[in-house]
Amino acid sequence: MSNTARERIFAKLRPAVAAGQFDIPSPELPPRPEWTPSEKVQKLKTLMEAVRSEVHVVKADAWTDALKALARQRGFKTLLHGPGTQVGDAVKQAWSEGSGGLPALRTYEGAIENYKDTLFHDTDVGITSTLGGIAESGALILWPDAEEPRLMSLIPPIHIAVLDADKIYATFSEAMERMSWSEKMPTNALLISGPSKTADIEMTLAFGVHGPKELIVFILEP
Repeated sequence: MSNTARERIFAKLRPAVAAGQFDIPSPELPPRPEWTPSEKVQKLKTLMEAVRSEVHVVKADAWTDALKALARQRGFKTLLHGPGTQVGDAVKQAWSEGSGGLPALRTYEGAIENYKDTLFHDTDVGITSTLGGIAESGALILWPDAEEPRLMSLIPPIHIAVLDADKIYATFSEAMERMSWSEKMPTNALLISGPSKTADIEMTLAFGVHGPKELIVFILEP
């Protein structure tokens, strides 16, 4: 668009804006499904499995046992966790009670400049907590921070995410409302529905191009 054409448009808009009274109605929120807690768990699980996520629904007091069984079965070599987090501390405690046949624990700490070799070349699996889940779209909510930075869920070939069942919301709008996002927006909010995938190259679907090849979710029920 030429400068002359742009100025003609602005010349028409400026007087209208200066003189106008604009009554812009607030949009109505979309209807919110009234799902029971168990229905939200099943809805999230079904949608995530449809895009090749692996979902395990386990009891909250036994999830580390399920994790250890899975790690032994799959032959994981290394597991990266965040120290000082609820998930990280639970993993560390579980490994201290018996780590035979389990992957070696790696601790994410220090500056990334000093941690690149371990993160990029010596880590099979990264495990993180989640802030919540969205049943309607089958997505996890992550707010990375200094204890569990974004690279923990992005770089390892396998990402394990731990989600409390009572933090699964029906819709994205409900999640934002219940968690008061308007009062404390994160610097980096992530919605994850499955392993990394793209079809940019010759329209062929490929996994793990821009992130983990596998996403494993543990949903913890009371």
